[in-house]
Amino acid sequence: MSDLLFTNARLIDPEANTDTLGWLHVRDGIIQSQGSDIPPSTDTIIDCRGKCLAPGIVDIGVKVCEPGERHKESYKSAGAAAAAGGVTTMVTRPDTTPTIDNPETLEFVTRRAQAEAPVNVLPMAALTKGREGGEMTEIGFLMDAGAVAFTDCDHVVSNTKVFTRALTYARSCGALVMAHPQEPILSAGAAATSGKFAALRGLPAVSPMAERMGLDRDIALLEMTSARYHADQITTARALPALERAKNNGLDITAGTSIHHLTLNELDVSDYRTFFKVKPPLRSEDDRQAVIEAVRTGLIDIISSMHTPQDEESKRLPFEEAAAGAVAMETLLPAALRLYHSDQLGLPTLFRAMSLNPAKRLGLNSGRLSAGAPADLVLFDPDVPFILDRAALKSKSQNTPFDGQRMQGRVKATYVAGHEIYRRA
Repeated sequence: MSDLLFTNARLIDPEANTDTLGWLHVRDGIIQSQGSDIPPSTDTIIDCRGKCLAPGIVDIGVKVCEPGERHKESYKSAGAAAAAGGVTTMVTRPDTTPTIDNPETLEFVTRRAQAEAPVNVLPMAALTKGREGGEMTEIGFLMDAGAVAFTDCDHVVSNTKVFTRALTYARSCGALVMAHPQEPILSAGAAATSGKFAALRGLPAVSPMAERMGLDRDIALLEMTSARYHADQITTARALPALERAKNNGLDITAGTSIHHLTLNELDVSDYRTFFKVKPPLRSEDDRQAVIEAVRTGLIDIISSMHTPQDEESKRLPFEEAAAGAVAMETLLPAALRLYHSDQLGLPTLFRAMSLNPAKRLGLNSGRLSAGAPADLVLFDPDVPFILDRAALKSKSQNTPFDGQRMQGRVKATYVAGHEIYRRA
């Protein structure tokens, strides 16, 4: 048996919605208790020196490029990036080459993850074969093989009959379906959000209404099927009323947004820097503020990195032709702390969205500091300033929009089941 006591810690508890100074007691990788009075005697004491101790981040929607594109990201490099970013659980996407759409491929990536990554890895599988929207995958067999959710990622299932059948079958299995709410015809080929800025820059654009239309369709199908559903990225103000109505009507729906849509806006692509090209495209400042408010109120449940590695060759192209996506596991926490330092979101609210809610949606006991939860923890200093150097990132691909930007807040150490897997030198 091993006893571990974190003392003099600023405990960020998203479940209790508190930010207090105290101690946390861990035994054999499980949280035993916390408090602010006299702590128990233990084998090992870690003095947190007043820094923040919070549940480790549960990051839904991480792309690891195995199999097929290990030069972009492997489980080893992704695991190192996660640990450095305070991410203790990666929920990985199936948009690989080949697609993770059968038990054999799923078992392969599961073995790779267990062998190479120091953090917890939970794989998602494709909803349709090849993510082509034609024939649904063997959802039951894939669940037996360890899939925690099903998604075609940014390939919207445009055939409503196929999507309805998949939702119905997923409902019978109790499976969670994660979808990308966009009207696929309107959003095809878009590199920016429509408006004066996109027109002046000559960029192919999509209306924010495409997100609303995609979400409206999905909500209608949820009313038909009663399936468990998660919208991976809600990024516009127009989509929020529909989401609120769906929740008020008792549908089993949750929604997430990406850290880039919370901290950047459409003006950031003004010099055509392709590291700012993400999917869906960056939105207006009004949309950004509306989404921040939705996170604050709990209408949007989850903040994720949507970590998408792209190599230099796919990014060093004209903006319209460049691949979409950015790496974000190492930058997720310091970027989120921008919202804390601007007094828009408190630390318990941030960790509710980054740790507690994603864990709850997946039926995990992590994401909290309560007794009986696994000691998956991140120790961080929210105030230390630094300038981000993308060359120092642990991801193989270093396509971050935050390169050269002034950030505030860094991870000091990361723990999985009470074991230290990362410590900043």
